[in-house]
Order: sequence, then structure tokens, then C-alpha cells
Amino acid sequence: MTVPAAPHPETRADDVAGTGVGEGADERVRVAVREAVAGHAPALLDLSRRLHAEPETAFEEHKSAALCAELLAAHGFEVTAPAHGLDTAFRATIGSGPVTVAIACEYDALPGLGHACGHNLIAAAGVGAALGLAPHADELGLTVRVIGTPAEERGAGKALLLDAGAFDGVDAVMMVHPCPFEMADFRSFALGTLDVTYTGRAAHPSLNPHEGRNAADALTVAQVALGLLRQQLPPQWRVHGITTAAGTAPNAIPDRATATYEIRALAAEDLRELRQRVEDCFRAGALATGCEVTLERPEPDYLDFRGDPELLRLWTANARELGRAEPVERPPFACTDMGNVSHVVPSIHPVLDISGGACGPHEAAFAEAAISPAAEQALLDGAVGMAWTAADFAAART
Repeated sequence: MTVPAAPHPETRADDVAGTGVGEGADERVRVAVREAVAGHAPALLDLSRRLHAEPETAFEEHKSAALCAELLAAHGFEVTAPAHGLDTAFRATIGSGPVTVAIACEYDALPGLGHACGHNLIAAAGVGAALGLAPHADELGLTVRVIGTPAEERGAGKALLLDAGAFDGVDAVMMVHPCPFEMADFRSFALGTLDVTYTGRAAHPSLNPHEGRNAADALTVAQVALGLLRQQLPPQWRVHGITTAAGTAPNAIPDRATATYEIRALAAEDLRELRQRVEDCFRAGALATGCEVTLERPEPDYLDFRGDPELLRLWTANARELGRAEPVERPPFACTDMGNVSHVVPSIHPVLDISGGACGPHEAAFAEAAISPAAEQALLDGAVGMAWTAADFAAART
């Protein structure tokens, strides 16, 4: 797959300005929106690079959230930070139109891998789209709401924000994500996490083994049950995990064992069934060994993403106008808490090629790709594409 020509990292505003013609919003406004994004290009690229240079993991994104919020505030947005009960979330609003479009900005990094998922680009593109729309929001009939959404990689920040009302009153939500290919109709798995703790009874394995209740054995029984269960699971259901503790010495029967597991399915409805079957395997381990088991959900379930057809149509037309590569179709390949939002509010989550297939998210090489010229072109294209799509969406409703 070819990557569209990218600007030099020292992109000038007139390098990305141009004309765009699409359906919905007036052509004059569309050109002005693109020129506005172009004018902010140096600040947007600087924002992306600064986020990349200081990666912060889930719920620790204090500097990252502040950098995004400060840039928006400097251009007239009404900013609330922290917001909706999360210390590293923010809300920024401009305009007073009857159609409210929210732009989600992710900025958390991966432990040990930094921005190997390219969230520096997501945040900067989202800020860029909002800045492009800001001077024209009222004319377009828009209220633009930027939501800084922490903890996408772990913690399901958007699910927490959804429950806290961050997306109340919103007519559409959008974001873009870097990837090794171009895709408009992004789809994702539903994902659930499970923390398992077995409590047994310690004993000496030679002196009084009959008095022990082996917590590590309970986990072994559960893992055997899960291995057998996989034979009867549908092809797109996944169960995978790690043991995090299973004793400290070979001459002591372990009285505690812990594990963390993830489960994936194509749809939220399937995930509920899969969770029940997986939890029964862990209960079987406790029953077989005389131990007790505690099953906890450390975060909300990530629901499958469901793109809105109208928004997808508008985005696809705008991406073509920007010269992006033709989108491919792929089955679900990832999980995102944006799925939770898409079950409640019309949403899109297109992915933009930044590596030409050379590397993918959660690889060290992808962190380097996230500050490449191709990535920075995708950032600017994503900002313009989202702004145009928001403008077209509003035009269809006002």
C-alpha cells in the first residue's frame, strides 16, 4: 500500500492549505476550515512531538491532557479540567449551534513502549479538527466539544466518561487512529478483563501436605478447563491470560495464586456468554481443590465498535478529497473503548496508514513511525477530514 506524499516535519501552513469540495457544507467554509487547520499546523505538529517525547500511561496523563487543553484554551475554547470525575480528562467547548459534535482525544501511552499506538497523533488530530472548526462553528450550526479521554489502553476511560455524562447531548462522535493500512469502516472486538485470586491453605509439602489447599493447583485445574473449552468456542472468540503469582518457594504449598485474563468476542452479547463460561472454569478450579476463588473485573468491558453509516459515507468522501489511499476492508482486529461510545452515540473511528504495512500498533517500530513524515501528514489529513465531516454532518441537520 502506498502512503500519500508527506510534508517535511517543518511543515508550513501553505503546504497543507488547498481547496476541498464535498457534499454538505458550503465550499467556501470547507476551504476556510482547511486553511485554518493549515495555519495551526506548526502548533499541532509540536503538540504531537511533545506528547510523543513524554509518554504517560493510563490515568497518569497529566502533562498530556494539559498540553491539549492549554492549546484549545488559547484559541477561545471553554475548558474544564479535570472533568467528569477523572483527573486526566478534560472537556473543551466552542460554538452554540444546535448540532453537537464531539471529538475524542486519546493521549495515553503503552507501558514500556511509549506511543507505539500513536495516541500522540490521535490527540493532535482531534485538537486540529476542533481548531479548524472553531471560527466557523456558529455559522455551521455547530457546538464543538473536545473530550480528552484517558486510559484507552487499559482502564476503559471512555466507558467511565460515558457513564459520567461526558457524551450526553452529543449528536456525533469521531476520532482517527494511526494504523499500517487505511480503513474507514473500522470494526473491533468486544473485550472483557478478569482478575482471578485463589485462596488456599499453606502447609509443608512433606510434613503435612494433607492439611494444605494448593492455590496453584486450583489455577492449574482452571487452565486445563480453559484449554478444553477452547475446542468448543466459535472461531472469533478468544481467551488469553497470564499467571501473576503461584507461590514463593517449592517447599511450601501455595496458599495464594493470581492470574489476569482477557476475553474477546465479536459482539457485546457474545462477550457476556463467554465470560460466564470462562468464569465457570475458574470456579471449577476452586471446587476441585477446596480453595476459594475471587473473580473481579478491573475495568468496564470494551464493547464492539459500530460505525454510523451516514458518518462513514461523509468521512469516506472527504478522505478521498484529501488524497488518502482507498480504504481496505478488514475483519475486527483490535479493541477500543470507543466501541462503548458507538453503542450510544453515532460514531466513526477511521484508521490512517502511517507505516505502509511495515509495522503495526504495539510494536516498538510503530512508536518511531508515529513521528515520521507520513504520520504527520496523517495527523493533518485526519484533522481536516474530521472537521469537514463535522461540517457536512451539521449541514445535513440545519
